[in-house]
Amino acid sequence: MAFAMKNGEKVLFTGDSITDCGRRTEPSMLGSGYVKLFRELAIANLPGVSLEIINKGIGGNTVVDLENRWTDEMICHKPDWMSILIGINDVHRVVKKTEGWEELLPDKYYARYGKLLKRTAEETGCKIILIEPFFISRDKTDSYRGSILKNIGPYREAVSSLSKEYGTLLLKMHDIFQKHLGYREMETFCGEPVHPNHAGHMIIAQELFNLLKK
Repeated sequence: MAFAMKNGEKVLFTGDSITDCGRRTEPSMLGSGYVKLFRELAIANLPGVSLEIINKGIGGNTVVDLENRWTDEMICHKPDWMSILIGINDVHRVVKKTEGWEELLPDKYYARYGKLLKRTAEETGCKIILIEPFFISRDKTDSYRGSILKNIGPYREAVSSLSKEYGTLLLKMHDIFQKHLGYREMETFCGEPVHPNHAGHMIIAQELFNLLKK
């Protein structure tokens, strides 16, 4: 099987609670979500490949929070690969207009995210995977969920543009989950639209694994 990651490479995952998934209180420090499942898929499917997997997700993080800890928690590891999933908390805080929300608007998100990618490329030379922010809902009403869906578009577009600009791999998870919602109800994949359940995390891990086989 042709696979992009090679034996002995270090793979760092970072982001918010979707990546964190309890990793700071779990013995393996990988959490119970897609990071751990990705490692298990690699073990099951790549017998000749041993990867060092690091999870640095922290619940509640926005792109500003990543910026504040980028040197000590990401750059210092000098990974061969870095996967980044960030943005849904940015969207929520802008919609709610919580403290500091102006710093999380799409143009600021784009600029800060781009600065992180530039630093990563220059200081580590690692390969990068961007996972677009997603919201597992089809609510098009004027409800709060509808507001999130209406506002997530520019953040997804920012990630897509940054992927092209920096030559990264891109996993379009919002589109993937929307496709799944055409066949099964939301509760199949999550208890609420932000945080996937085990099945939802399995979809992320499997899609990430498939992306690296192409």
